[in-house]
Amino acid sequence: MSFQSFHGAWPALITPATAEGEVNVPVLRDLTAHLLNKGIGGLYVCGTTGEGMFMSVAERQLVAETVIDEVNGRTPVIVHVGSIATRDAVILARHARDVGADGVASILPLFGAGLASTYLHYETIAAAVPELPFYPYLFGGQTDAVSLLRELRRRIPTLAGAKYTGPNMYELQALVAMQDANWTIFSGMDEQCAFAAMFGATANIGSTLNVMPGVYREIRAACERGDLARARDVQAQANRVIRVWFEFGFPGAFRETLRWLGFDCGEPRLPNLPLPPEQREALHAALEAAEFWELTKM
Repeated sequence: MSFQSFHGAWPALITPATAEGEVNVPVLRDLTAHLLNKGIGGLYVCGTTGEGMFMSVAERQLVAETVIDEVNGRTPVIVHVGSIATRDAVILARHARDVGADGVASILPLFGAGLASTYLHYETIAAAVPELPFYPYLFGGQTDAVSLLRELRRRIPTLAGAKYTGPNMYELQALVAMQDANWTIFSGMDEQCAFAAMFGATANIGSTLNVMPGVYREIRAACERGDLARARDVQAQANRVIRVWFEFGFPGAFRETLRWLGFDCGEPRLPNLPLPPEQREALHAALEAAEFWELTKM
């Protein structure tokens, strides 16, 4: 079965929250519209950054509906449907298809009896939406990603690649080498975007693209024209900012940064922690020192 391959820099879209902890639909629309104007390659919704695993099925359906409606065909949208319960993942996959998603993705099952249950979990989700390409969300180091994807390719006719979040470029290159005309390996570590592009990943999905997508567009463009020194330098600039967010606690610090940029996304959902109010000034100062504002202008 043939599907389009995907390219470019894809934000792993954050899910804005109201003060009451509900999905903030107006801010979600505003952020989506803003990112569309930044020349992104597509959007990935309800993944780790979007806190899909901490949301109800109805909330995740609302996010998918809102984003796809706001996008209105201007860029591809992949919906992450991974759930603890396979049944919920199937419900979400069918809903994503019905509202116009361009593909579905799923993390590895959180509970099960090893590879046998992993294969069945993924086969069940993909079979529920045979019209859409399916992308496992793989974490480097947790499993042998190459062997897993090779077997899934044999079992799932709609398998069209994967999202690979890990630093192992040898493993990523082996996944890329499985490619044909409709194969897409999305790299998932923002800190490694330049290296993943050098090793053949045609697209990347990441959290920090919510606030500085132009950085990754530039990294990819530099790699494509062979200017690896430029790609390395921009990656190093981005990593200085990423280091700040990690030092302050990524979920809370990142939402505070979005608030600073004019998108009040509320607080993260537990078990993710908010940024303590007394740390806000220090975060702002650290981001200024890392020249964060310059990166948002790219």
